[in-house]
Amino acid sequence: MNETYTLRVNGVERGVADAWLGENLLYVLHERLGLPAAKAGCEQGECGSCSVLVDGALVCACLVLAAAAVGTEITTVEGLQPDPGGALTDVQRAFVETGAVQCGFCTPGLVMAVHDLLARDPEPADLAVREAISGNLCRCTGYGRIMEAVQVVVRARNGSTG
Repeated sequence: MNETYTLRVNGVERGVADAWLGENLLYVLHERLGLPAAKAGCEQGECGSCSVLVDGALVCACLVLAAAAVGTEITTVEGLQPDPGGALTDVQRAFVETGAVQCGFCTPGLVMAVHDLLARDPEPADLAVREAISGNLCRCTGYGRIMEAVQVVVRARNGSTG
């Protein structure tokens, strides 16, 4: 039996019509709501490519039933932009500037993980960064450039250039 429900995604109420209640949040974001950034990698919560925030908690969208997210605030990487004109966040810019983006498949999940970390800890130690991104697999870039991107953001937010 299919149902209709509403999800609050990136600050906007979005209707989900004629949905099977067993659909995961990743499928609903992609196929029903047209938000393609979170990627379907392993579909087992192991790779982090589908990471989104649900009520401020970083989760793998492939492991969350969409219907269970009714009444929560869902933030995808599309919702991080400071304006609807598509300007990149400082984290996204740092990923580009440091070469932490190659094939781009893992990038949305890593960007979400870094935004989440920096919201909780504005000056994380390397170990905290490693722990925060440990649930995200990257096969192209390697983690050195991602670590560098985080430090670029921290320095910029602190007004330091060095």
